[in-house]
Amino acid sequence: MTDTPARLLQLLSLLQTPREWPGSELSARLDVSRRTVRRDIDRLRDLGYPVQATMGAEGGYRLVAGKALPPLVLDDEEAVAIAVGLRAGAGHAVEGIEEASVRALAKLEQVLPSRLRHQVSVLQAATIPLTSGDGASIDPQTLTVMAGAATGHERLRFGYRSGDGTETKRLVEPHRLVSTGRRWYLVAYDIDREDWRTFRVDRVSEPFATGARFVPRGVPTGNAADFIRRSLTALGGGRREEPYRLVVTFEAPAEFVTARLHGTLGTPVATGDNSCLLETDLESSVEWTAFRLAMVGCEFGVREPQELVAYMESLGARIGRAVATPGSA
Repeated sequence: MTDTPARLLQLLSLLQTPREWPGSELSARLDVSRRTVRRDIDRLRDLGYPVQATMGAEGGYRLVAGKALPPLVLDDEEAVAIAVGLRAGAGHAVEGIEEASVRALAKLEQVLPSRLRHQVSVLQAATIPLTSGDGASIDPQTLTVMAGAATGHERLRFGYRSGDGTETKRLVEPHRLVSTGRRWYLVAYDIDREDWRTFRVDRVSEPFATGARFVPRGVPTGNAADFIRRSLTALGGGRREEPYRLVVTFEAPAEFVTARLHGTLGTPVATGDNSCLLETDLESSVEWTAFRLAMVGCEFGVREPQELVAYMESLGARIGRAVATPGSA
């Protein structure tokens, strides 16, 4: 192989396989001399790839962990496998990696050849994930278009269906995608309404980047996740003037509770194999909070605030009376 850049890419692809490669085997694979292999190894080191050599009659080379992640070289099958995995992670996310999945997927699909992109789409269409809760399934392509527009600071157009079914066309400056664990939201500045808005991504249709650049604005709360949390709290029974501390124990594993707890209430911490504790500050109404806690579907106890404790005692008494006197006026 006489094309040095192509040979370096092939050598890098071989070294990224987790094994040690004897110099003679690399020489045979690349159809070059062992001296050329050594020079190519030095070139990769100059580019920042940490290639470790072992001494001996045969000698060997292995790519090891360095201070920074070097660019990866993937073959067709590896690229398809990673793209399918990232789509699954983006559409039905594992908490903590969903946004990273979208960013990585956007980068990969930007350079993925059309033939491989078709394979990814076929595999995606042929599989149906098992999901929990009321989260809606999202087309990963919608997420990657939005992520690309937000990263590139391009204005975004899309159709949007509100909660009452009203269809509108929107032109926005996308700021950030946020996942609550059940749903994806877009935080963006709405050009026509001259204000910040949150959009449920499952209600978005035909998004496309216009190519028109914009200078990023600062989101009012300073943080997109906080902006989403405040927006959802306002929708969940109104906001209070003063926040309160919520402390709740659940007699169920933390994973079980997290999957059924509304995203704005936070994430419980395991206190045992079959118990967990939730501590957070809220501004939503106690009525809305009580309803969401009851929807989790397991035994729980409210420690704070006393206002919520009193409300749930009253609510429980009313429900008890309703059950005890069926058919009464």
